[in-house]
Amino acid sequence: MTATLRPEVPEGAKALKIVRGACPHDCPDTCAMLYKVDEGQLVEVVGDREHPLTRGGLCAKTNNFADHHYHPDRLLYPMRRTGPKGSGTFERISWDEALTTIAERWKDIIGEFGSQAIMPHAYLGHQGVLNGLTSGDAFFNRLGSTVAEKTYCESGSSTAWHMTVGGTGGLDPESLEFSKYIIVWGMNMTSTNLHVWPLVLKAKKAGAKVVVIDPVRTRTAHQADWHIRIRPATDGALAMGLINEIIQQDLVDEDYVARHTVGFDELAERAAQYPAERVAEITGIPAEDIRTLAREYATTQPAAIRQGVALERSYGGPQAIRAITCLPALVGAWRYPGGGAVEMPIWEFPTLFDRICRSDWIPDGTRVVNELDLGAALTGELALDPPIQSLFVYNSNPVSQAPAQAKIIQGLEREDLFTVVSEHFITDTARYADIVLPATMQAEQLDVMVTWGHFYISLNQPAIEPPGECVPNVELFRRLAKTMGFEDDYWDRTDEEMLRDFHDWDAPALKGITLESLMETGYARLNVGSPKERAPHAEGNFPTPSGKCEFKSSLAEGGNFVIPVWRSMYEAMQPGDPIDPLPDYVPALESPATSPDLAATYPLSIVSPKPHAFLNSQYANQDDKREIQGDLCVFIHADDAAARGISEGDVVRVFNERGSFQGPAAITDVVPPGLVMANVGHWAKFSHGSSVNSITQDRHGTLGNSGVYSDNLVQVALVS
Repeated sequence: MTATLRPEVPEGAKALKIVRGACPHDCPDTCAMLYKVDEGQLVEVVGDREHPLTRGGLCAKTNNFADHHYHPDRLLYPMRRTGPKGSGTFERISWDEALTTIAERWKDIIGEFGSQAIMPHAYLGHQGVLNGLTSGDAFFNRLGSTVAEKTYCESGSSTAWHMTVGGTGGLDPESLEFSKYIIVWGMNMTSTNLHVWPLVLKAKKAGAKVVVIDPVRTRTAHQADWHIRIRPATDGALAMGLINEIIQQDLVDEDYVARHTVGFDELAERAAQYPAERVAEITGIPAEDIRTLAREYATTQPAAIRQGVALERSYGGPQAIRAITCLPALVGAWRYPGGGAVEMPIWEFPTLFDRICRSDWIPDGTRVVNELDLGAALTGELALDPPIQSLFVYNSNPVSQAPAQAKIIQGLEREDLFTVVSEHFITDTARYADIVLPATMQAEQLDVMVTWGHFYISLNQPAIEPPGECVPNVELFRRLAKTMGFEDDYWDRTDEEMLRDFHDWDAPALKGITLESLMETGYARLNVGSPKERAPHAEGNFPTPSGKCEFKSSLAEGGNFVIPVWRSMYEAMQPGDPIDPLPDYVPALESPATSPDLAATYPLSIVSPKPHAFLNSQYANQDDKREIQGDLCVFIHADDAAARGISEGDVVRVFNERGSFQGPAAITDVVPPGLVMANVGHWAKFSHGSSVNSITQDRHGTLGNSGVYSDNLVQVALVS
């Protein structure tokens, strides 16, 4: 199944060739890389020091990226399951046999149940245009499968952002250097936005104040001027309280609000329900601190807010983002370079997702199943007609990363479910596959990298040949299309031809940038204004229906929606449930305050942030990365530990009615009393057979069908 791949490089050998690349991972930084190749072998991967933002630094995850390509457990050939589902036992087969098996099974399923009985499942295990989030969309749309709604993260944020300011790239992260007041809200930048953090520190050195709002005293909070420790899932109350205080203290930029916003009177009326004293009771933040934060933020311009993914990870999280996104317009922060808010600069990139996804191939009336509901879909809880009879997983590891882990495993164990997984390793999900297909790694494939954290377009060029019989996703779907008898010319194009067709190279943002120039330079900054000068909304010009920042959103009229890129560009079958046109605080589904009966049994809230040494679940199978990250620790406050007789290092069980996981206790004041923390991403086989998403509920947030990973109650007990 696997083999030791790394070649022996003679001592003293030097890389004879340098190939430009870019990091493939689900991270805002998308680092520029240089592949060092000696006689066809990848001997080292380093950061490109010439890149203006990433500046040659690689994180703990990728600082030995070459070794990752030659890991001894890497999949090299198509495999067929030989043991029970979940056993992880496979035998090698040929590509022809694998493709024939898939096609025969799918044709049988389509004949009996229809094509919607097949469901793809993918996310951002790769961020490329050819091989990433949307790489299989055209194939599955042509097949007529169920449309998978991919809302693991950023979907709630994307919907909230578009409702408020539209599809703008917003504040340039590089402009943070020129900010005078910086709020990092729900993001541990030193672990998950490493290359922008130095710009924050540079601004701090120049006199800017840095505020971190987070329930956890993270690495980032340690370096801030002010850490505001907020109760989990109460960010919306704080944001509404800040809006109210800014209004009450007469700190509104009345000229900006009058000319460039809509809905101020309604917003002010709603915010009046959140005086500082009430917000203090909800959030645990002293009322005077709330007043101080409002005053400092409003009067210290340019002021910036760096929004983190963590904000959306509760039921009311997306509405909290709506409120937070209103703040810059309220105080006129958008007037200045370095002022405004950072969500995802990705909206400025002229990527032609309609051409990539081919939503025009989706048959009328095709259903949508959200990927976070995978367990419910596979176990029959959703009562789908037809039921899901085949699952095709790529760029994702749902057993580890999706909620309701036990349900997913139960579904994957179905003998009548035909599961195919394209992977680098036998992951927690791949263990349940009937067929496993070997995928290339980044140094072996061509791609343009999508980035959601800066304004640089990057080209990754292949530096070495793929080992064994590994293929890129783009080639995988070419082969599947041919095997299924599709004759469309979509799959006749080369990778390079697709890259030319999948971008609007004539767009102003790409003026002077070509595929040929990227082959020389590796990256280029979009033409969106320099970091020192960019102020895209100094005079309004928001890409909303009104052209203004919409405190009261006109998009709410159509009901809840998911941005099309997260659902194969499919506009039909949107959630459509009524949504509030104004931002508000929406309490958590599970917390001691909102569900006291449940809290009597499960009294502790839990958060599951991204790990420092893994990228979601990637690298969690590598010994060196696990050594850096440590075990699946349960971080618990001394008061909560003492109440349960727990000492440092004791193996504890974290559980609720949905499931449980185990790990050593780490007693710390990093978390406050009443909150425990365990990092997502650990593989079950290295962590007592389970992981943190065993306790996560498969419910959705108020906007964009987001997940509620930080909206769960648990109990912690010693393992006897």
